[in-house]
Amino acid sequence: MKKQMLAGCLLLSATLSFGQKQGAPLYKAAFGVQAYTFRNSFPKGTLATLDTIKALGFTEMEGGATKDMTPQEFRKACDERGIKITSTGGGYEQLVKNPQEAAATAKILGATYLMCAWIPHQKGNFTIENAKKAVDDFNAIGKVMKENGITFCYHDHGYEFQKYGDGTLLDYIIQHTNPAYVSFEMDVLWTVFGGGDPVALLKKYGSRWKLMHVKDLKKGVVGNLTGGTAPENDVVVGDGQADFPNIIKEANRIGIKHFYIEDESNKEFEQIPKSIAYLKSLK
Repeated sequence: MKKQMLAGCLLLSATLSFGQKQGAPLYKAAFGVQAYTFRNSFPKGTLATLDTIKALGFTEMEGGATKDMTPQEFRKACDERGIKITSTGGGYEQLVKNPQEAAATAKILGATYLMCAWIPHQKGNFTIENAKKAVDDFNAIGKVMKENGITFCYHDHGYEFQKYGDGTLLDYIIQHTNPAYVSFEMDVLWTVFGGGDPVALLKKYGSRWKLMHVKDLKKGVVGNLTGGTAPENDVVVGDGQADFPNIIKEANRIGIKHFYIEDESNKEFEQIPKSIAYLKSLK
């Protein structure tokens, strides 16, 4: 893994040396990463993986403690490397059953956001009944989070773009959840894969969006409503279907402060430096 880390950092340095555009940078936020990006590395060594994350230039992370560490130990290891856990996650059933416990863990980690990335449903058949239950559950979870100083966000996963009424079931969820308790995290790849328009959605719902997963869908891939696609369809940011210049511009306008690169490919050490370089090149 150390060789991969060194190669990635050298690639990032080399890439940033070329092709810089003139003008003010469009991407102005700290660089964050979703911990799932390093799902293959963490089991081989938590501290070494955190060293890699630091070396790549990430100062924020969305994630939780690894299996070999307590939340306190994991936060300490991140703090020692200048990595702030700004957001963490929780499973739907866990959050419904014990939101207070999830809030307590989030506070130990130092996170001010907690996201849920999946609503249980029959694959490929997300229904209005699923959406209505999620609305009720999210309002209840979000209330507990707010009482603990944490912002609850639902992370869209593409299957919510099932048509409903004059819009989609994602519209239904956003419009029927209480803005005081429920916010949203846009995953750009899954939004595109499900048939959504990231820029239009950012404009439509404005400050309801608080976080973003920065990832890109391979050109030519036709999406669907399953919420799943092959790892090789996750490509370097800027090489895929998403209109990132306008996505970042709109995200800046509505006030999103935390962006997490999430690379679900199996070429993360090759792709991440290129994704960072691309974001830095936007002017």
